Amino acid sequence: MTFVSYIVGRRFHASVELQQGARILLARDSKNVKDRNAIMVLGADSDCRVMLGYLPRELSKYLSPLIDNHYIECEGFVDSLPHRAHDHVPIKLVCRKSLDCAESKETCTDCDFPESLWDNLVVAIENIKVHQPKMIKYQNNFSLMIEEVISHHSHLFTIEEKTFIGYFTSLSDEGQRLFIRIYTRKGPWFRVSNISYSEIQDVQKAIAELQCFIYSFHSCDDSFTYNMKEVLDLLNVSEMRQIISSEVHKKGINCSRRNELVNILCSAYASGACPLLPKMILEQTGTCIRISSLADVFWRIQRLFFLNGDQDLSEFLLVDLGIIKFPDYVCNVSHQIFEDRSDLTDYEEAIEVAQIVDESLEANNVEMVTRCIDIADVRMCTGFTRKHDFTTDPPPHFYSCFSASFVYSKVLSLGVSFFEREHRYEDAIRILKGLLTRVTRDSRRGYWTLRLSVNLEHMNYFNESLSVAEEGILDPWVRAGSKMALQRRVLRLGKPPRRWRVPDYADSVKRKIKEICITGRPLTNETASKNMYYGYDDELCGVEQLALQYYAEEGGWSGIHSEGGIWMTIYGLLMWDVIFSNVPDVFISRFQTAPLDFDTDDFYTSREHLIECQLQKIEDGMAEEILICSWESHMGVACRGVNWERHSLPDLRAAVSCIGGCPLASLCRHLAVDYRSWSSGMPDLLLWRFHGDSSRGEAKLVEVKGPSDRLSEQQRAWLLILMDCGFDAEVCKVRPLSK
Repeated sequence: MTFVSYIVGRRFHASVELQQGARILLARDSKNVKDRNAIMVLGADSDCRVMLGYLPRELSKYLSPLIDNHYIECEGFVDSLPHRAHDHVPIKLVCRKSLDCAESKETCTDCDFPESLWDNLVVAIENIKVHQPKMIKYQNNFSLMIEEVISHHSHLFTIEEKTFIGYFTSLSDEGQRLFIRIYTRKGPWFRVSNISYSEIQDVQKAIAELQCFIYSFHSCDDSFTYNMKEVLDLLNVSEMRQIISSEVHKKGINCSRRNELVNILCSAYASGACPLLPKMILEQTGTCIRISSLADVFWRIQRLFFLNGDQDLSEFLLVDLGIIKFPDYVCNVSHQIFEDRSDLTDYEEAIEVAQIVDESLEANNVEMVTRCIDIADVRMCTGFTRKHDFTTDPPPHFYSCFSASFVYSKVLSLGVSFFEREHRYEDAIRILKGLLTRVTRDSRRGYWTLRLSVNLEHMNYFNESLSVAEEGILDPWVRAGSKMALQRRVLRLGKPPRRWRVPDYADSVKRKIKEICITGRPLTNETASKNMYYGYDDELCGVEQLALQYYAEEGGWSGIHSEGGIWMTIYGLLMWDVIFSNVPDVFISRFQTAPLDFDTDDFYTSREHLIECQLQKIEDGMAEEILICSWESHMGVACRGVNWERHSLPDLRAAVSCIGGCPLASLCRHLAVDYRSWSSGMPDLLLWRFHGDSSRGEAKLVEVKGPSDRLSEQQRAWLLILMDCGFDAEVCKVRPLSK
């Protein structure tokens, strides 16, 4: 009999090149610990039988006993080649009765060919014809994720992990689908009775196949340790109330909140008042399953694929549905993000500590927060001496954000804020001095230096506070608002007799920023609404909307309130081709909205020529043309900072036209050189107006402040920079009408 099948498990034998029409043989792999019926597919065109992969499980189950007992012989050829190297390979097989079996039948009347086994094989073959290996979208996406990660990061996985991953790829389609469904759902536990998916015909069979991938909770004597609170999440409120009433003997329970009921049951179980709780849960739920700890390797794969903890497999779905479009770019990777497995495991441990800190801060768990800060401080002090000697080709500096030391430094930054809130200034000072000593190339040094100077002043160490501020101003990594704040501190603390010389930057820092004052009719104090006024149209509005109405009424200005939003959109559209240009190592995943170095110094240095050429075009008056072209070419494509829905093309064109080439080019240069420092604190309002019917116009930037508001140092720095760039910038103060 001739029939069509396919080779699976190509992922681990892809080094063997396949050719259409190549001859193949079958051989049993009886020592395979994952499948005792496994049948290998071997290449027959060379003297050495090269391993190509395996036959599908559902076919091997019925074909293996026929081969083991020498009833049949099988050979075939590769029917066609798949589109991707690791996909299933279509093959044609010919099965014929073996000569040994035929001779035995002639000499032995009792040696009959096992027709029942043959019938089972025929049914399996027919089933394969009906159910060709067509992966469902989410299954294909999951396999693609595994394939890409193993292809690029195989050095980060142990042999055992690779074997485990290989076992997953050899599962039946239904086994894979059930695992992926559970993996992507919020659990951790699931009632088997509630599992129903149209693409999984036999759930029980799939569960049986997943024994290495899941835990089953079907008996009170199960050996693994389970968290009772997690298991209780399987019950609804009425089921929990029923158990409490019958077993805990607390009649008339009035609480209906899940958390309260869970706490009652957990306390009863822990105290021994309800020892049969697991049994009672099972009576309500039936058998339950969850992902096993061995399958944690897939969480690692997912993080390596997306390179962050925010994205998951739903990104594939969003793309398939057309909800999000990612930009086109070239993934030109020349360095490994993680040089070895220890780099990755250290990073994962740091991420876990950071997550615990976030949760503990939210729960106000002071003890746990302090403990995590101590762990991070110790790791930063002792745990990360340089392990790799990159004498010739070091990885790019922006890869450092994927290091354990970077994550721990973020934890310590949170720790500084925590200690300051607790008035533990000595601890905050200790942490800040450690960070500034160990982290020498980071724009966060500005924030750390400023906080160190402030905390030293809290402790009445005025001279040291002044010295820290003076040294920080000279630090090339201290920029924007942090630098201005330090300069202002030096001017305040550095008066005689501490300092007699006036710094050179004193006049620049003390420059006056234009201010205007407008009045509005506020809401009464009884409403407890902050900065709410009646607008020119007698409708309630905030101070920004009131200012917009004032400028429209008094000067004929058009404009929007978006703070930095419109500027980030303009910058992204004008610099689109630069942002997504082909630069090594900045695009690793197909789901990025910006290069990895976007908010680092490397962004400008790696593209200096491209950036300056684009800025020259903007300065020469081509900004509106570039904006229109970029809008029409990339409409709806995700790009960091670009908001397609909030800003219309006519508004953007009007703004760009009125701003003018030189000021716009200067602003874009600041963002290209240091996006992180300058992407916040921009003025609230962008206003524009045209002169008569001409295309010439003017623009104004306005920071709006209510009665009790004042400029932050970052806002002050932006206003001064904008004034230097040639913008008309001012502060609009809103005051309530006097009685």
